[in-house]
Amino acid sequence: MRAWAELLRVSALFTVPGDALTGAAALGVRPNRSTALAVGASLCLYEAGMALNDWADREEDAIDRPHRPIPSGRISPPAALAAAGALTAAGLALAARAGRSSLAVGTALAATVWAYDLRLKHTAAGPAAMGAARALDVLLGATATATATATATADVRERAKPAPAGPGTGGRAVVAARKPGNTASAQAGVAAAARTSPPAAPRTPSPGIGTGAGAAGGTGPWAGLRTALPSAALLGAHTVAVTTVSRREAQGGSTAAPLAALVATGVLGTLAGRPPDGFVARGGLRDVPRRVTGAGRPVAAVLAAAPALAGALALLYAGTAGKPLLHAALNPSPPLTQRAVGGGIRAMIPLQAALAARGGAAGIALGVMGLVPLARTFARKVSPT
Repeated sequence: MRAWAELLRVSALFTVPGDALTGAAALGVRPNRSTALAVGASLCLYEAGMALNDWADREEDAIDRPHRPIPSGRISPPAALAAAGALTAAGLALAARAGRSSLAVGTALAATVWAYDLRLKHTAAGPAAMGAARALDVLLGATATATATATATADVRERAKPAPAGPGTGGRAVVAARKPGNTASAQAGVAAAARTSPPAAPRTPSPGIGTGAGAAGGTGPWAGLRTALPSAALLGAHTVAVTTVSRREAQGGSTAAPLAALVATGVLGTLAGRPPDGFVARGGLRDVPRRVTGAGRPVAAVLAAAPALAGALALLYAGTAGKPLLHAALNPSPPLTQRAVGGGIRAMIPLQAALAARGGAAGIALGVMGLVPLARTFARKVSPT
């Protein structure tokens, strides 16, 4: 069990659920069953990438990391490859349960993971491919959540449609008007139907749909994908920076990579802590996703605190990633470079939380931060790098 925990790097697994939750928060809607399916798919595909990574690097690890599970003989290469295939299939199956659009994004994510591990890792395109995988993970959560929200909206509107006219009312008159030979009475029949049919019920929005950018632009799967693009881009950029540093974690000696990542961390922290345009207007809330309690009252106090929470979490992100990066830039030894990579991985959680709070989802942000103690506990037992 310990060998498999090392192969799959279970301590890094806690950085994954926040991707889908960040995508849902960007839409201004509550997470739903499809969001949970997206989280499950993300976890499976992430672990598939970990197993495939060690399988692809087994010869390199035999020289640089002989203690890893495969070169040490604790796990065989065929077993690691089979695990990668099984986890990929499970991830795609969960994505398919969330909808066809989610399966499309999940397939793109799986293809990116396999392309990175088997071909792109040791090329100049490696960091960009890893960043694309993290961004696609966010979009998977957004697409799955938007699909379920759109379905719920359609169901509510279908139930709100007026009932068809009963026997003896205008419905029979319309049928009669449509029969051949009754053309002379067509107008009278339609008029009778209009008089006896009940008025159309007002359309009711789906519970949980916000009034922010996600709802305003539509809650279909592809509309949700577009709305979540800014958050996906920020998480993807952070991943690119960390991956660039990790390429030298076994050898060290690179000052430029951790220094560039340090600058990127400052820029990303500033952007993550800044509310999107229209969130706050002259001290008042505007276009904020309105999450509604069971009594139907907006949680205005929580929404008002979301920008401040986003700023605090962005500072926490910058500190978590920035301090070890600064040490690695000053002394690019292998141990300090590995600590910088580990810090960048751990910083993923406060960055996800900051982006969720930035979208007005303070509850999701706090829930994501609840994963930090678990990540720290497991990191003491199994290295995330």
